[in-house]
Amino acid sequence: MISVDMHGTQVPALGFGTWQLTGSTCEKAVRAALEIGYRHIDTAQVYENETEVGRAIVDSKLPRGDIFLTTKVWMSSLAGSKVAPSVDQSLKKLRTDHVDLLLIHWPSSEIPLAETLDAFAKVKAAGKARAIGISNFTVALMGEAVAHLGQEIACNQVEYHLLLSQKAVLDYARRHGIVVTAYCPLARGRLAGNAVIERVARRHGKSVSQVALRWLLEQQGVAAIPRTSTEKHARENFAVFDFALDAEDRRALDTLPGGSRLVNPGWSPAWDAA
Repeated sequence: MISVDMHGTQVPALGFGTWQLTGSTCEKAVRAALEIGYRHIDTAQVYENETEVGRAIVDSKLPRGDIFLTTKVWMSSLAGSKVAPSVDQSLKKLRTDHVDLLLIHWPSSEIPLAETLDAFAKVKAAGKARAIGISNFTVALMGEAVAHLGQEIACNQVEYHLLLSQKAVLDYARRHGIVVTAYCPLARGRLAGNAVIERVARRHGKSVSQVALRWLLEQQGVAAIPRTSTEKHARENFAVFDFALDAEDRRALDTLPGGSRLVNPGWSPAWDAA
């Protein structure tokens, strides 16, 4: 397993995402992921599956300390007075007394960022989150967060894959010791048929998805959280530690990322240029 350093904690760089997984499908998928060997699980309040994620973790019988667990606070709970109660609800659903990483899911245009960050810092000080961070933050917003809390900002979770450059975010994150976690790392199936990726995959006897994940995991300070509901694909995604990309592979793949953004809801910030 490849790991990333998050303020002194070694975090499995390959995690298991749970967006759009609900009910028994989610619980079964997380249980299977843990059996396969995943030890980094990502969820969020708005996914409405924290209960299922928590049940799967408890049922796995794995020591809580072996699992790196992330959840995210939704925009409706970013006011200073709402953060702690919402986190308590999440912890109850997750059946744990702490999460390893607590993120602001999206920046809010209505709640001052400093107000939310101060509330997050209090949650961390209370031992309910071991690390705190942000998600879907641009460089400007990252700068605002770092200016307020400094090295407390441990991670920025953003859309990142072979079709979307995040160079500006990555450059800023690396200068400030912030891990970048890639969601939608497989570009929601849009990588299939890409001649460059297919050629690299054939060279290594791997799938397009495996090459895409390996490309991310070999980058400094980058983690990835692919999501799948099937054990077959979860196993395929996990089978990326027995090969490595060479310089030729990386030169070819590094030419691909552009501005193909898949996640762009109406509340998105003004994204950095690709």
